[in-house]
Formats: sequence, structure tokens, C-alpha cells
Amino acid sequence: MKKVLGPEFFDRPTPTVARDLLGKFLVRRHLGKTTAYMIIETEAYYGFKDKASHAHKRQTLRNSPMFAAPGTIYVYFTYGMHWMLNLVTGKVGHPGAVLIRGVAEVSGPARLTKHLKIDKQLTGLMLGKSAGLWIEDRGVVVKNKQVQKTPRIGIRYAEEWVEKLWRFVLTPPF
Repeated sequence: MKKVLGPEFFDRPTPTVARDLLGKFLVRRHLGKTTAYMIIETEAYYGFKDKASHAHKRQTLRNSPMFAAPGTIYVYFTYGMHWMLNLVTGKVGHPGAVLIRGVAEVSGPARLTKHLKIDKQLTGLMLGKSAGLWIEDRGVVVKNKQVQKTPRIGIRYAEEWVEKLWRFVLTPPF
């Protein structure tokens, strides 16, 4: 069974979506080739108060996809060399996104985007086959005991938000 997840899946609180993406499949069609990888690591960034979020101060040109409809793709450039893939969650106008940190065969968000040929061309598009990027539910059941919740990575500047347990990792075996 392969079910493409639509906006209703992403129209929920960001940490919930981040956890529920574990065990789902990130599917990429590029240059006629389709590949699918099980998502095993995510991070949630949610709202104006979250000091680790790109949108915590205000809406800008860079972060405007975070304010769009649930299921919108948000890809940004960081450290002058890496693309990061995020999927928008929650209500329009309230910024939330899940960073896809890793899949079963590729660890690290920069390696993931490089491997799947993901860049700014996808920013602002809705997840779906027409975009060449979508999420599928293939019936994998992830039990709570298989999920490790940890603080997010690389956000020392985020003060009290550093310790939020909004990084979700699917522990082996998958």
C-alpha cells in the first residue's frame, strides 16, 4: 500500500508531524528517475516564540514559505554551501516546518538534499507528484519505544529553546 500524504497530514502541530514523519517515505522524481527513502530523523521548528526558527522574529522573503499552506516545500541555503529541506506544517500564516535530517540510506540534511538533487527550485511548491517530491505512507508502524526524542542540533543561540525535545530519531531496526 502506498498512500501519498496530502495537506491534511501536515495541518497539525509541527512536533506531532515531525514525529509522525518517521517511517514515512520521502519520494523524489528527478530526470525521469524515482527513488524513495524511509525518513528516520526530523526536527520541528514552530511559531514566533521558537528562537531556533527562521520565523521567530518576523516574516521575510527567505522564510515566507513557512507561512504558506501545510505541505509547502521550504528549501533554504545555509553556511554558504548546503540546502536544507523543510516541510511546512500547521495553519496558513503561522510559521511551522519540519526539517528532514535523515533517511535510512543517507544521514545528514545536507547529504540528503545533495543526494536527491533538492535545491531552491522546489521552494514554495506543494509536495506532490507534480513537484517531483512527495511523502508516502507505506504502512510502516513506528512504535513510541522506537522513537528517540532529543534536543535539536546546532541551535546554541536559541536560549531556552535549545532544550526542546523536538528532534525525532527512529532507532534501528527499521
